[in-house]
Amino acid sequence: MPGHSHPTLRALSRTRRAIGVRMRSPLSQQSVRCKSGPYGYTQAKALVFSKNGEPSDVLKLHTYSISPSLSSKSVLLRSLAAPINPADINTIQGSYGSQPSFTSLIGTSSPSAIPGNEGVFEVLATGDPSSPIRKGDWVIPAVPQFGTWRTHAVAELGDILKIDKEGLNATQAATISVNPSTAYRILRAYGPTTGISTGLGVRPLEVGSGEWFIQNGANSGVGRAAIQLGKLWGLRSINVIRERSSGEATETLRRELVSLGADIVVTETQLLSREWRDQLAEITNKGREQIGLGLNCVGGKSATAIARSLSEGATLVSYGGMARQPVALPVGLLIFKDIRFVGFWLSRWNQQDVTGRRHMIDYIVSLIREGKFQDVPLDEVPWNWDTDTSTLIDQVQGGLQGFRKGKGIFVFGDT
Repeated sequence: MPGHSHPTLRALSRTRRAIGVRMRSPLSQQSVRCKSGPYGYTQAKALVFSKNGEPSDVLKLHTYSISPSLSSKSVLLRSLAAPINPADINTIQGSYGSQPSFTSLIGTSSPSAIPGNEGVFEVLATGDPSSPIRKGDWVIPAVPQFGTWRTHAVAELGDILKIDKEGLNATQAATISVNPSTAYRILRAYGPTTGISTGLGVRPLEVGSGEWFIQNGANSGVGRAAIQLGKLWGLRSINVIRERSSGEATETLRRELVSLGADIVVTETQLLSREWRDQLAEITNKGREQIGLGLNCVGGKSATAIARSLSEGATLVSYGGMARQPVALPVGLLIFKDIRFVGFWLSRWNQQDVTGRRHMIDYIVSLIREGKFQDVPLDEVPWNWDTDTSTLIDQVQGGLQGFRKGKGIFVFGDT
């Protein structure tokens, strides 16, 4: 009848509106295309790899569709930001301690995996209207090898963790679950021995005590987090950095770390020099102030020098090996100084203490919101629907280079 549209045409009109709906981006406040809705599939893209190797050789950008049908225990997510961490690159290379599952669930021609272990997503839709996670919420992965280098994802409720987004921007939210969390757990769990009578256990450095810890890689994400958390908790830190391209650049970095709360900042050359023993004695009041904890993310000679700097009964925690050199353990440190050498892997701890992780994330978020915690400088990599594949892959490959202006992080815009 004139003046009345056919039901099929009305449905088609609704479909077009659903597919063409535009949203406000929490990152740039620009219009963002969201190809999702009750009548259409979500078009998505992901970086994938089907075999291990250098990122520039094995990464591909894959386009796929996500069905609008969601189970009652799943949600549709849109990526907001996802860091490029060294562990992600090591996973692609095949040198990381665990590997993701290779599947064809997103329609790749051969079984593939999506890299990215850290990031933040916005909830676009839920399979159950009564779900505790609602549309508009922000979530982070609750499981390892989640695959964050993609524009959209469907996730089970048990695989994500809701965070309070108030007062946060997306890049802050995307970078809380690896580096700050690693520093938090090491400082809260490790330190000097509690003595033979207690089974040679260790105790964490006592909050408010002014006890010392020493770390290499102090300019890393974990290093910067340890500096700030240590300062907040009343601990003192000795921080080792690599020399920059000039003395002026090195001094600029030193001042930057001091502004974060570092008590002492020295270069690796100083740490490895013959004069270091005397300098350390001066720092620690001729050894009367103990250094009960060391953090190592470098390995090789640097790790050995950190171990030699520790006091009797201290613990050296290795959480990385950027130099790709083994950690040499002098027998004298084991026998005569009773130094403990342990490793730390955040993924294992997260799985073993889910409640503790929830508390930790909430605590770190509160510090950021209160302006008490700063993440590492970031090198933002825009990822829009039309971003070239080579642009994304080059940024990942560039993560292997030293002295970048900041940690690489994908920032998703018009996807």
